Amino acid sequence: MNEQSGVIVKVSGPLVVAHGIPDARMYEMVYVGNKRLFGEIIEIKRDNASIQVYEDTSGIGPGEPVFSTGMPLSVELGPGLIGSIYDGIQRPLDVLRGKYGNFVTRGLFETALRRDKKWMITPLLKVGEEVQGGDIIGEVEETPLIKHKILIPPDIKGTVSFVAKSGEYTVDEVVLKVKTSYGEQGIRLYQKWPVRIPRPVNERIAPDKLLITGQRVIDAFFPIAKGGTACIPGPFGSGKTVVQHQLSKWADADIIVFIGCGERGNEMTDVLMEFPELKDPRTGRPLMERTILIANTSNMPVAAREASVFTGITIAEYYRDMGYSVALMADSTSRWAEAMREMSGRLEEMPGEEGYPAYLASRVASFYERAGRVIILGRENKEATLSVIGAVSPPGGDLSDPVVQATLRTVRVFWSLDASLAYARHFPAIQWLRSYSLYADFLSDFYKENMGEDWVDIRTKAMGILRKESELQEMVRLVGIDALSSSDRIVMETARSIREDFLQQNAFLPEDTYSSLKKQYRMMKLIDLFDILAHDGLKNGVELEEILSLPVRVEISRAKVIPEDNLEEFNKIEVNIRNSFKRLLKEVKNG
Repeated sequence: MNEQSGVIVKVSGPLVVAHGIPDARMYEMVYVGNKRLFGEIIEIKRDNASIQVYEDTSGIGPGEPVFSTGMPLSVELGPGLIGSIYDGIQRPLDVLRGKYGNFVTRGLFETALRRDKKWMITPLLKVGEEVQGGDIIGEVEETPLIKHKILIPPDIKGTVSFVAKSGEYTVDEVVLKVKTSYGEQGIRLYQKWPVRIPRPVNERIAPDKLLITGQRVIDAFFPIAKGGTACIPGPFGSGKTVVQHQLSKWADADIIVFIGCGERGNEMTDVLMEFPELKDPRTGRPLMERTILIANTSNMPVAAREASVFTGITIAEYYRDMGYSVALMADSTSRWAEAMREMSGRLEEMPGEEGYPAYLASRVASFYERAGRVIILGRENKEATLSVIGAVSPPGGDLSDPVVQATLRTVRVFWSLDASLAYARHFPAIQWLRSYSLYADFLSDFYKENMGEDWVDIRTKAMGILRKESELQEMVRLVGIDALSSSDRIVMETARSIREDFLQQNAFLPEDTYSSLKKQYRMMKLIDLFDILAHDGLKNGVELEEILSLPVRVEISRAKVIPEDNLEEFNKIEVNIRNSFKRLLKEVKNG
């Protein structure tokens, strides 16, 4: 039990001001009031410390004690994280529910990692070996999909003085001792890390490998690199959560960390109900065997949203440090920004644009900048990646919202969701004219190697056709489609094929919910081939109506349901396209 080290003098919602905390430090973790509510010091003025409390403060009043811990807000990192469901301050919700029922009352505390569970480990190090932060002590089979590597903490360097025998140990037991310059350090199966401090790496390297998602509009047009950052802004109902669920299921990542940051309770409930039921498509095992969920709904105290964001990214960094490819989904960072706005107002800080704090952009950047492709610590010099994808929910879908703008200044991929596409059942509802990816140029070599030498040219041409269609649609609205030239009509039809046959995907159709890079390339080649031959046919006297009524167009539209193990079907469609135009040209010649 900690000694009383301060007294509450003011309570204002989630903000508590305490007087007389000795040696108070910024971002120190404290327990507030007789109920010992979880809090963090966010401002110090002389003898007064302002504390943001991560639980409901109703009933807490001046005169009650504040208990100091002397520790920053930290998370426990060790075996047992995967498959768990935590709240924003890393309390295991499933454990709390089992002990206290469906309603989590204030002041409850449970360790994030179970202390009674034993893990089988065979230490790999020997007495006398020199070790440094990031070296692997041994491996634990955390789930059938993930080998959990027990690491030397980043700040420890020295000589191994004790190694435990192979066997089963709890996370609390010492399995290794290291003699360092500041004494002997016992190392357990878990370590603690302050959430606001990024975990160190050896080197950051340029992201030049695609994070394959199987979503054609993303992989082909607006790619995100492994170790990259992306944001998905869009109004209510435009499909932000749909996109993130698809990425969680299909993205080429070993570990998924999903943060529900202040979303509506029913939406988060859907995630908690659905994720345990989902199967990992690559292995057939439950998806939860490589997933960590952090649930922080909109009816929880607003301050906890900030904790959930930093807790999530710290856990993601920990698995990256094992050499895994990690993808983090945050839904939605707008709720976190709203929490910052409320706390800033209660601290009486000078407001920035629309009442958000002046430090909004730097706080958002501090989150996204922890992504990256890196060489991790340790003697292996292994490469690993952490990709961060954040949803943003601006009021009314207004992209000039300060949170959207602050995010766009940091991330390198912008997937702009469009409610009109979502209402038209076009998913993913990513608007192709407003979205962009700054990774496309970095990935050109990857595309040439994995899709085709001509892919970059095909993609550029397809984007040009979609932009041209947008211009032609303005003309069609004014004077009707009959006013367009035959060549422009072909452009409109090709654009429609790109939109409906390529960009639109059906998540409920097994053959269409995921497309490999090879299949995406073959689909786009069919559309491009038809476009080339159609323009060529027009020049050689073929009538527009004859081109548009070719039966092979139906085959192109059905190409999306060709199974991945039967891609030779594309060869037949390609032959049919060429034969169809040969027949039309022959008819023209024969008069």
